[in-house]
Amino acid sequence: MKNKKINNLGVAYHPDIADAVAASENVEVFLRENGAGSVIRCSLKNKQLEEAIAAKKIDALIVLGGDGSMLHASHLCAPAGVPITGINLGTFGFLFELERDNWQKYISELLKGNYRIEKRMMLQASHYRKEKLLGSWQVVNEIVVCRGQLVKPIRIHASVDEYPMASYVADGLIAATATGSTAYALAADGPIMPPETRSILVVPVAPHLSFDRAVILNEGACITITVQTNHDAALSPDGRESIKMRDGDYVKIAASSMDVQFIRFHNPGFFYKNLNRYMKQNPTV
Repeated sequence: MKNKKINNLGVAYHPDIADAVAASENVEVFLRENGAGSVIRCSLKNKQLEEAIAAKKIDALIVLGGDGSMLHASHLCAPAGVPITGINLGTFGFLFELERDNWQKYISELLKGNYRIEKRMMLQASHYRKEKLLGSWQVVNEIVVCRGQLVKPIRIHASVDEYPMASYVADGLIAATATGSTAYALAADGPIMPPETRSILVVPVAPHLSFDRAVILNEGACITITVQTNHDAALSPDGRESIKMRDGDYVKIAASSMDVQFIRFHNPGFFYKNLNRYMKQNPTV
């Protein structure tokens, strides 16, 4: 599990979590006292962080926040190939291995090069109206095509590599990565996939008298999701602000050329131990 020693680090905190700033200060002090070459500490929303990652001024990023913070950091770090670890200050923490009470032990190992890299597949999604490209996104969890503000299902057609796969009358359709299989897809009764699985998971949301099974596609597949509706429909990449879709609009989704790199200290079985803990007791209760 020996890797390159990490020397230059970024420490990024969620600005809206009450104790995140103080916790990040503790991490910075710990890093400097334990031989880190340089440390850049700032909010996840700070432009300085984005610039440092793009310029590869840091070897790794330590994130303090919740799963949403890790998603945000992933979008910043994946294009630059900068690996990420995080200290969970949120509720669930499916993407985390480190907690408030144990991070010192593992950050010490990080500085020594005692860690492994877990590569997670991302998706690329492109929104078209007729033949015109309206937008494109890289996502870690999922792309969701769904109804808009009206509580009324939409018609959705899905094709794989230009061959018809299924038609739905539903609230929506999710195309997710293995990482996203423990997010919205899990809430929609989708299967849980091992983190490093390189497949695309397709899960309908509240299907009405239509195909109601999840489908797993191989990494090389391209799924096209087309909406037929006379009212609002929307597209949401990784839970970000939704984009309106019109009747006939479609989204092409395929594996991205980029991966997210998570720094891990445990063996792969730790994922299931963590998952079991969350399944047994919802920490929001």
